[in-house]
Amino acid sequence: MRRWQVLGCVGMLLAGQAGAQAPYVALEQRLDPQALAEVGLTPGQLQTLNRLLRQAEADAPAPVAVAAAPAAGPGLPTPAPMFPGLDDGPIHAKVTGQVDGWAPGTVFTLDNGQQWQVLKGEMMLKTARSNPEIVVVPGIAGRWFLQVDEDLPKARVFRIR
Repeated sequence: MRRWQVLGCVGMLLAGQAGAQAPYVALEQRLDPQALAEVGLTPGQLQTLNRLLRQAEADAPAPVAVAAAPAAGPGLPTPAPMFPGLDDGPIHAKVTGQVDGWAPGTVFTLDNGQQWQVLKGEMMLKTARSNPEIVVVPGIAGRWFLQVDEDLPKARVFRIR
């Protein structure tokens, strides 16, 4: 997991510098030795990654000025949110029936008529719960997570009805 966080930071560094068109700086100079060691790249892989990033930066088109999106006014459509799902609020409801756990494919029917199916996550509860209160919370990019108890892991779900 740490490897992906470090590589994500490298990507953000590159995105920030691409707009400024500064000369490419090798990863060994951007990251401290501990972070570089956690990534676990061999010297050959590091050299190849630096070469590819340097080439991608050189091939990138010059930044284009982007005009600000017009604000929605009367009769104008509302602009789409930048991160779909984050503008949505959590859904508080009760599951109809008994919940003893979940796995991919499990369908939860809520008292508000919605149905949510588990996409990722697996959990067996120590004791089954009858009609438990749950919260379906939005994530980034339209992802949703079902929370039976705040102390338990959430299940990644999608709405089927």
